[in-house]
Amino acid sequence: MQAYDIMPQALSTTQLHFIDGLHQTPLIMTQQIRRSTLYLVPILLILLLLTGCGEKNASEGVTVSAPAAGKTPSTESAFIIIPTLSPTNHILPLAEELNEKQQLAQNIALNSPLVQKLTLDVKTGEPLRTEVFGIYPARESDITSESASCANTTCYRVDVYNWALNATYVVMVDIINQQVVNVDTMPETSPELPPYLVREAMNIAVNAPEVEEALGFRPDPDAPTMAGVKTSFNNSACELSHHLCVAPTFEMKDKALWAIVDLTDKKLVAVRWTEYGDFSGGLPTEETIERQDIFEKYCRQSHELEKNGWRMDYILTASDGLRLSNVSYHGKPVLRSVKLVDYHVSYSKQDQFGYSDAIGCPMFSSAAVVAMSPPEIGPITDNRGQEIGFYINQDFVHPLWPQPCNYRYNQRYEFYNDGRFRVMAANLGRGCGNDAVYRFLYRIDPVAPDGDGQTFAQWDGKAWKPWEVEQWFKEEDDTPVTSQGYLYRFTNSNGSGYYIQPNHGQFGDDSRGDHAYTYVVRHHPDEGDADMLTLGTCCNTDFRQGPEVFINGESIVNEDIVIWYVPVVENDDRPGHEYCWADKVVENGMYVTKIWPCWSGPMFVPLKR
Repeated sequence: MQAYDIMPQALSTTQLHFIDGLHQTPLIMTQQIRRSTLYLVPILLILLLLTGCGEKNASEGVTVSAPAAGKTPSTESAFIIIPTLSPTNHILPLAEELNEKQQLAQNIALNSPLVQKLTLDVKTGEPLRTEVFGIYPARESDITSESASCANTTCYRVDVYNWALNATYVVMVDIINQQVVNVDTMPETSPELPPYLVREAMNIAVNAPEVEEALGFRPDPDAPTMAGVKTSFNNSACELSHHLCVAPTFEMKDKALWAIVDLTDKKLVAVRWTEYGDFSGGLPTEETIERQDIFEKYCRQSHELEKNGWRMDYILTASDGLRLSNVSYHGKPVLRSVKLVDYHVSYSKQDQFGYSDAIGCPMFSSAAVVAMSPPEIGPITDNRGQEIGFYINQDFVHPLWPQPCNYRYNQRYEFYNDGRFRVMAANLGRGCGNDAVYRFLYRIDPVAPDGDGQTFAQWDGKAWKPWEVEQWFKEEDDTPVTSQGYLYRFTNSNGSGYYIQPNHGQFGDDSRGDHAYTYVVRHHPDEGDADMLTLGTCCNTDFRQGPEVFINGESIVNEDIVIWYVPVVENDDRPGHEYCWADKVVENGMYVTKIWPCWSGPMFVPLKR
């Protein structure tokens, strides 16, 4: 394995920044510490005068306090000094151009003793290879109960990746008070790649002799697509050693070449072909998309919805799709939150490689497939045309869909007047091959009306059997269910609760059933309340779909629980049997897109007391 020098150079500049209220702009002064003393003396004298004759030491920085409650933020100008990184810091800073707020957030995070400790070997104290992958303004969907103070100040989210442990630390930083608010550790996850690593992956793929041999020519440097989308490859270091791997893809006429790149070891792991299936032709029509408008209206702020006795908040997240929170029915709490964390798609039953796709906002997002339109809210009617509920639908699409190696996903919630609700997702094709297996990672967080816990149980063919500790179960064709089709239920201490009816194709959406993994764990805020990163790997064929990392044997009897639901769905391109598929077909002499969606998701039915 190649050795890496992970000791970054100490910052050679002390950067001064001007704060006016909460708006920072660079002061026209950046002092090089290595300049001669003749240049330093007059500048330092001016700085001392402006900052109150040395009341604050330059190495400490100036703390700007958040405004007191009920007071108007002061517009009085103040100087702030971005703290330099500690000489003992071993974490590699983000290798991209940063604005002053990002630089401030990064340095505060990397100077944190806790962050430094988390990135050392627990036995020897040796530094582990670690670097910053991303720095973002904290959104409402990033804030949990453990970082609640960020609702009243300006916070940034700093994603730090530990290569050695394949773990991510999400560091919430208050840049006004210059302090770390919270650090969440996410095992077996990796953030979205910084641009330089995407370029590195493309360079490895383009220059690999195996790629040139497979293609029959040397590809152009910008030829690969999907270079930043994470993947796995069974029986390689991607799987066995939990390395960070991606899959730059070279699109040909009727097939695609996958170049599996191990970024941990910085080498090509394998090349594999996938067949598109017949693509009837025709380019998609370009549409003008107001991405900025979607971002401002639906990503930066949540919206309240009250309809037919239901009340909820909804927001487009950076990477967890459309999240609903604070869901209640006739004033009774039902869900703390519900969202779709990832789409995992694997190809080739033998080699098992593929993608982990996040869905989310169209700008400033780590999502691979983004929202290109606002959420849609509409009525659900029965076969007599009577309104029996409503839906919230969100579309996520690649701009060139339905061409090969472009994806379109749909997320949908249905709420019925009788108290039922269904959590749904679909793939609308077409993807990079005709042998794909899709796995959708739903996170469903029920909340008891009385604030107590819930008890989860499974039907065993004769009676309801409670789950006493955190565990998982895979539904098969012969799994027993009640006469109403219920497999699970969760009950509250007051006797209320919900049955869970898995999808067997009975809901009138032409689906073929979920055959889902279900995981039930005790609720912890740092296990998914905020936006999550890619969870697990794309291509495991067993229970290792991602949520299993939260199972550690805790009791879930009368406890606050979280339910993870992971359907397993296969695509089909056979004529007359299409499923999870899309194609261009000719109608009236014109190409139109035809879709064969594969819907998934369980129905929740209230218990009758």
